[in-house]
Amino acid sequence: MGMMVGGKSGPVAEPNVVPLIDVLLVLIIIFLVITPQTPTGLPTVAPRSAPPETRVEQPQVVVVQVMAGGKLMINQDRSDWSSLGARLATIFKSRADKVAFVKGADEVPFEDVARAIDIMRGAGVEHVGLISSHISP
Repeated sequence: MGMMVGGKSGPVAEPNVVPLIDVLLVLIIIFLVITPQTPTGLPTVAPRSAPPETRVEQPQVVVVQVMAGGKLMINQDRSDWSSLGARLATIFKSRADKVAFVKGADEVPFEDVARAIDIMRGAGVEHVGLISSHISP
């Protein structure tokens, strides 16, 4: 602290704030250095819609239904176990999106559903989803 001596009113005490400002500036620099940079994410490309004249209709979703008595249906077409793999292979041969669903009836054992999933994977279906007949709240 500094002090001025003299004058008619007596001694006046003035604080020396220069060291305080120096300490504050050093602290500000330290906090700026240790503050993490704002994280940058991966570059993304937003999907654009195709012009109306070039839009292609979405392919129909393929659902294999396993019903009681060993009956099979691909969407609304009847099928059997021996031709299931060949029919699915022809359906997915020209598709880029190789996703299908399997739905088993309540009275069908899971072994039949697992057999259908195995045949679907062997026919080139990359992602197989399960459809439940019961929807829980």
